[in-house]
Amino acid sequence: MVESIAGIVGPPNVGKSTFFAAATLVDVKIASYPFTTIEPNVGVGYVKVKCVCKEFNVKDNPRNSVCIEGYRFVPVTLIDVAGLVPGAWKGRGLGNQFLDHVRRASVLLLVVDASGSTDAEGRKVKPGTHDPREDVKFLEKELDMWIYQMLKKDWDKVVRLVEVAKRDVREVLFNRLSGLGIKVEDIAEALRESDLEVKRIGQWTDEDITNFIRNLRGIAKPEIIVANKADLPQAEDNISLLKDEYEPKYKVIPTSAEAELALRKAAKAKLIKYIPGEKEFEIVNRDKLNERQRRALEYIRENVLEKWGSTGVQDAINTAFLEVLGMVVVFPVEDENKLTDHKGNVLPDAFLMPRGSKVIDLARKIHSELAEKFVSAIDVRTKRRLGGGYILKNRDVIKIIAGR
Repeated sequence: MVESIAGIVGPPNVGKSTFFAAATLVDVKIASYPFTTIEPNVGVGYVKVKCVCKEFNVKDNPRNSVCIEGYRFVPVTLIDVAGLVPGAWKGRGLGNQFLDHVRRASVLLLVVDASGSTDAEGRKVKPGTHDPREDVKFLEKELDMWIYQMLKKDWDKVVRLVEVAKRDVREVLFNRLSGLGIKVEDIAEALRESDLEVKRIGQWTDEDITNFIRNLRGIAKPEIIVANKADLPQAEDNISLLKDEYEPKYKVIPTSAEAELALRKAAKAKLIKYIPGEKEFEIVNRDKLNERQRRALEYIRENVLEKWGSTGVQDAINTAFLEVLGMVVVFPVEDENKLTDHKGNVLPDAFLMPRGSKVIDLARKIHSELAEKFVSAIDVRTKRRLGGGYILKNRDVIKIIAGR
């Protein structure tokens, strides 16, 4: 089963690396100048779901994830791709090497500076003078042109394979673009959306090709817009503009990556009690806070949490995996009565499964041999027997039964 990965993309100096650091607590280079990130940073973030431990009134001891006060944090892979500038697809800036990292991503987090204080080149400008909607447009254009140049290379050969060799157009396009992590089904859907299912490929115009690519990118590399620096006063109007233009097609999430990073570090130092994604925190060691730290926490409370309901970082990750990709978290157990594995660990694992996954896919994720010897499964809540074709739902608790 292919791993789902979120790619963090955006212009330089908009807070991508801060977002990545806040989400993963990995030490990365963070600085106010373009191209801080040369190689992509790869780290582990977490999808946050309500754990089933309280529902079953048990104390769990997870192995592959973390449970904090009834919330299960399930690991996911995040890639912080270095800042893109206009013309990157032509090799400008650090160019195609950045775009190459995007091919691994299943979903894209488009980070923009909602305060309008950074231009498309990553230079600081007067807050409110740059329109972040322009950044979304240029980022999408860079990705579209990147796919376009791959597809248009030897276009005559593509046409001949379909029209002379009579190969299936979907298979030919898939073979040409397979390195992008694009599936045949994505291509079929893009052809339908572009009204190109019956039009001969030799008659496609350049407009047809660009329209097909735009639809394909939206299907194969779906995105959400992370409106960063939402704590700054100029951000509120820009966030409204972003929402008006892009929702409901793309979710726009007001975010303050700096606030999240500060809260997570304070929690790690045991100065505050804070669960990622929550709308409040509790100071537990006020005497250890200096005046600057107290002012910073109060600023975060007033300008981020009370205003937007959260810092947005956890919301962005959850939205990417649970809403956009439609993934579900499933809790497998070996003993359906004690909710344990063979070592006695209670609710030991939580697996993030792709949309439409079946029980047999869960068995395969646990162990290939379990799938080979699969007999049936049990829905722990209802004690109902399940066949291998049962479609998994979020927060299912499942026991797999295998033969010998």
